[in-house]
Amino acid sequence: MTTPSEDLPGPARPSGDPAASPPGDPALSPVDPDAAAPIAGPGASASSGLAAGPAGGSAVGVADRAAAARPAGRPSGGKAAGGGPGRPPRRRPSRWKVAFFALTAVGMVAAVVWALLGSRFLVVRSIQVTGNHLVPKSEVLAEAQIPMGLPLVRVSTSAVARRVESITQVQSARVTRDWPDRIVITVLERTPALAIRAGTGFDLVDASGVVVRQVTRKPAGMPLFTPAGAVLGNPGVRATVAVLADLPAAIARSVRSVTAPSAEAVTLHLARGTTVDWGNSSQSAQKAHELAILLHTHARYYDVSAPGSAVTG
Repeated sequence: MTTPSEDLPGPARPSGDPAASPPGDPALSPVDPDAAAPIAGPGASASSGLAAGPAGGSAVGVADRAAAARPAGRPSGGKAAGGGPGRPPRRRPSRWKVAFFALTAVGMVAAVVWALLGSRFLVVRSIQVTGNHLVPKSEVLAEAQIPMGLPLVRVSTSAVARRVESITQVQSARVTRDWPDRIVITVLERTPALAIRAGTGFDLVDASGVVVRQVTRKPAGMPLFTPAGAVLGNPGVRATVAVLADLPAAIARSVRSVTAPSAEAVTLHLARGTTVDWGNSSQSAQKAHELAILLHTHARYYDVSAPGSAVTG
């Protein structure tokens, strides 16, 4: 039994229709519309070039349309060619600008060097000497040996100070630059503390035993010192000066002479023939306090070399 559709002849096909090709030729075989786009299952690969897009087109067509819509000169990923999103490329500094700043720096250094060493503005035009009483200014300047017109930066302040300190009466010296054109020399002179007989006169010495002055008459109020051995660097001289510096003013004014065979045996000779065995220069404040009390006894001899056990005689 046959259906009516089989008995009815179909519409005529054009001669160019592929369906009219001989059934044995694959290239001319009819294409089934339902088989043109295979349905991707759950495990199908996403890289298939025939997968249907959301609007019925293929994935290749969608990618082509996205690439055509992307602005020219912008790579995929949303970043500009310069590196950051929308950031312009970093420009390198101009070579001319670098050269300009380098030449400017060299010129400034050269100008400073010329001002310090080559110009006539920052040079020695005057030298000031302060703190001198015993040493004449002319002697200080002669020992300093600083020529006028010498650039201040070339003056060796330490070398000048050493030369000035070679003067006997100068204990120390300090040299400074007073810009723009002056040198200041500040001297600290030695202070005479003891008088030592020297021929028909006296040598006035400081705590180091350096002869500061030579005079014909002993200054009033300066004790006469009898040294044991050489005076320069004598430890007895230093100890005696330390003891006199710690004495109360009333007792110091009554000291007429001092002997010190060593730094441990300082002996004071006061007015009216009073003798004080002081010992060394330690605990001078306590010794002076005890001596001030003992002097009211009007004794001729006092031994305060051991504080707390003073002896009178």
